[in-house]
Amino acid sequence: MVEPCPEGKEDWVKARLQEPLGDGKVKCLACPRYCLISEGKRGACRSKMNLKGQLCEVNYGKVSSVAMDPIEKKPLFHFYPGSWAYSIGTVGCNLMCKHCQNWGISQADPLEYAWLQTLMPEEAVNGAKRAGALSIAFTYNEPTIVNLEWVVETSRLAKKEGIKTLSITNGYWSKETRELLAPLIDAANVDVKAFTEEFYLKVCKASLKPVLDTVLHLKEAGVHVEITYLVIPGLNDKEEEIREFSRWVVKEVSPDTPVHFSRFYPHY
Repeated sequence: MVEPCPEGKEDWVKARLQEPLGDGKVKCLACPRYCLISEGKRGACRSKMNLKGQLCEVNYGKVSSVAMDPIEKKPLFHFYPGSWAYSIGTVGCNLMCKHCQNWGISQADPLEYAWLQTLMPEEAVNGAKRAGALSIAFTYNEPTIVNLEWVVETSRLAKKEGIKTLSITNGYWSKETRELLAPLIDAANVDVKAFTEEFYLKVCKASLKPVLDTVLHLKEAGVHVEITYLVIPGLNDKEEEIREFSRWVVKEVSPDTPVHFSRFYPHY
């Protein structure tokens, strides 16, 4: 169960992955940035705010997009092919990718975005059931980080109702988030954006290793994992880099792990 944030608005909830530091600051444990957040400030993803030494998630149940998608669109080609996913997006992301196609929601501020609707976990699950969806997909931006509390509660309820849960994710998760979400997620498509730390730092303001660790953790936990590699000319399309990535998948993940090489479409 979520806890209300005692100092926040009525729809703000306490973030479970936090470490109070005793000097008024709080460390967010949701992603590898481990943001140190001062009183009244928010972390890099803009969804977690420090209110009097407590970290609060400011966008619980606030969604930007709801759609019925073929599961192959996620893309997940080898998890109940032919089924439909009740796909839900929110606002915000813990990466700042310069090429993001969904920048209109991923780089938006959840406290300023004008077209949010409220969708509580029960409503999400009931919506999926009414639509005849086999699964609920957390997708379009990065709900698994910026709406972590809502994703946890929605996933728990979905499991009780026999609905599968899908994470379409950048994989930039902390160890704590991996351990929290792996038992709740049935399938994931992890976006490995390149296979060099240089790319991640320059293009996404992040790092590669935590993404690879997330892939391995989910696979070891029994989650169905597929990987997407978006090929960007001149940045991550060198033959040796893609060979190295492919060798890593075969050796470290599994030879039968589906990999989707996607075409780049310049946008953000």
